[in-house]
Amino acid sequence: MEVRTILWPTDLSKNSIKAAKHVSSLADKYQAKIILLYVGVDLMSYFRAYGDPGKDQLQHFQGWELNQAKKHLETVCEQELKACPHIEVKLVQGDAASEILKTIKAAKADLVVLTSHGRGHDELDQKSADFGSVAKKVMANSPVPVHLVNPYNN
Repeated sequence: MEVRTILWPTDLSKNSIKAAKHVSSLADKYQAKIILLYVGVDLMSYFRAYGDPGKDQLQHFQGWELNQAKKHLETVCEQELKACPHIEVKLVQGDAASEILKTIKAAKADLVVLTSHGRGHDELDQKSADFGSVAKKVMANSPVPVHLVNPYNN
């Protein structure tokens, strides 16, 4: 298998960051480029319950969220990954699984590395045998291999 581009989607949770060792090792092994993807919250899916915000309010919050995510991703790159010169950071907003699948195709990724559980399981005391919803959707629909990391064994 030839791997030129590795997609690492992360929600920046404690669990998600545990994939960094795997991403770094695989990038070194294949001399591959890493695309570090953060998908911001799809706020419009929440507003039906609370009413619609003004366009300016929504843009302000989305801009703030992506700016904070970018700073955190830069820190992750510096602290966790040796391959920072070969990293492209991509920030988008929407449904996480859908955006990951779009990015696989758009970036022509050869491999996806993600954890079996992300943000929703960060504080759980009990380990879940079931995969998280995003991991399930990506595994079921990815056109390329998915390297799934169990965050509880790292």
